[in-house]
Amino acid sequence: MKQLVWVGVAGMFGAILRTSIGLWMGEGHAFPVATIFVNLVATWLLCLIATGVLDHVLKNKQLKEMITVGFLGSFSTFSAFSIETVLLFESGKFLIAILYVSASVIGGICMGLFGFHCGRKWKLT
Repeated sequence: MKQLVWVGVAGMFGAILRTSIGLWMGEGHAFPVATIFVNLVATWLLCLIATGVLDHVLKNKQLKEMITVGFLGSFSTFSAFSIETVLLFESGKFLIAILYVSASVIGGICMGLFGFHCGRKWKLT
């Protein structure tokens, strides 16, 4: 039960940061810049952590879960990506929707590869 609370607290901070970035970047853009930005950053961080680069810092399994599931899970958002894509299609912005999906998927894979590359290069075990 205590682990659920800690993951929830970390999730709160991830959600606050996600919302802050959205406010900072502003709304009303034709392209959902805030969502793609946080999703790509979160992908890079998660892949970096997955390589074990931070194992010397994150020895505690619960701390890793707080960061990956709690913080990064609420910081990034697949549901926002999905609804923004649907709204772009519904409003007839087909090209922007296709670019958004393509940039999100290809960008996510590239950021994941980059995160793994950095993690393997920086690994301090």
